[in-house]
Amino acid sequence: MDSDNDNDFCDNVDSGNVSSGDDGDDDFGMDVDMPSSAERQMDPDDYQYKVLTTYEIVQHQREIIDDVNLLLKLPTTKTRILLNHFKWDREKLLEKYFDDNPEEFFKCAHVINPNKATEAVRQKTTRREIEECEICFSLLPPDAMTGLECGHRFCLICWREYLTTKIMTEGLGQTISCAAHGCDILVDDVTVTKLVLDARVKVKYQQLITNSFVECNQLLRWCPSVDCTYAVKVPYAEPRRVHCKCGHVFCFACGENWHDPVKCRWLKKWIKKCDDDSETSNWIAANTKECPKCSVTIEKDGGCNHMVCKNQNCKYEFCWVCLGSWEPHGSSWYNCNRYDEDEAKTARDAQEKLRSSLARYLHYYNRYMNHMQSMKFENKLYASVKQKMEEMQQHNMSWIEVCIAHLCACLLNESFFYFVCRFNF
Repeated sequence: MDSDNDNDFCDNVDSGNVSSGDDGDDDFGMDVDMPSSAERQMDPDDYQYKVLTTYEIVQHQREIIDDVNLLLKLPTTKTRILLNHFKWDREKLLEKYFDDNPEEFFKCAHVINPNKATEAVRQKTTRREIEECEICFSLLPPDAMTGLECGHRFCLICWREYLTTKIMTEGLGQTISCAAHGCDILVDDVTVTKLVLDARVKVKYQQLITNSFVECNQLLRWCPSVDCTYAVKVPYAEPRRVHCKCGHVFCFACGENWHDPVKCRWLKKWIKKCDDDSETSNWIAANTKECPKCSVTIEKDGGCNHMVCKNQNCKYEFCWVCLGSWEPHGSSWYNCNRYDEDEAKTARDAQEKLRSSLARYLHYYNRYMNHMQSMKFENKLYASVKQKMEEMQQHNMSWIEVCIAHLCACLLNESFFYFVCRFNF
């Protein structure tokens, strides 16, 4: 089924957040290259961004398609697939379109060349009176069969089952290919909306298409706040503070909470380290030691102090107590009398350095988690106070009177805090 009609697309989309450096385990004790004063003093007014609703996102998508079609003169469905292939980069698409070989250009985008599509359509009109579906092998009349411009035709029931599975189970939207084995031609959105009858599947498909547009576009980003359906559109992509209409403030470049003056790559390293280490670091510090030779982590669950590293490339034998080589210990299987040996002292120093580094990390990790917990409590308090202020307005109090009452309550709290700090000897 190939159609050149410009079908209304995604008018009723309620899209959610679907979701995109260095991942090395570098030591966080090293010096961090902080932003310069010039970078920190950027004027927020110079960065004019816009918060878009889902409807505005779809309108923006159509504007890009129409803008490109002024030059390409292609069906809207094909233009959308081409733009998605080039990550919605208009300049790159136009450059490739006019510079590359047409056959290679459309083949890379998994689209049939429109200039050759008419031949495939003409062949479909000469089909037999009875056709066989290549999926369920049913013999059906031509009007119960349909296909793409690649020429592969299947019955309507099989098409619906195939598309429903791809959308609802696999979460595919813009990248659904032909149902024929080995065919990589993409199914356009007009074909999907005509074949799929279930409204729930249609809405899911529209969400996936919209999400794909936002995720691929470097100048758009979903607000990462829970259940927020807004997206932020910026003039150019860089780490900047953006404020969503839902109240959430985040960094446009990485999507995390605004983290000035820390750079995005360092925040990413820190979050990864917290996710990887936080739950096990305490246990590791208390119950394991590192092999003095290869530094692999070892847990002692019984037996004597004679340890043999199980690393196939190491096999080092050492004492669990002093971490020195086992060879000079002789027959002292359960007692170590060699605490002053130079080799053991070096091993213990290295072990102490690792423990110190871990303790330093845990210190900052605990502070970080306390601040994150405080932010969550403050957000709940803010919502509670806002609700209370709205309730007060319903009792014949103006907004100004409510704000004054709120300010007075804050001043009383601050006065009490001053008293406690002043006289808490």
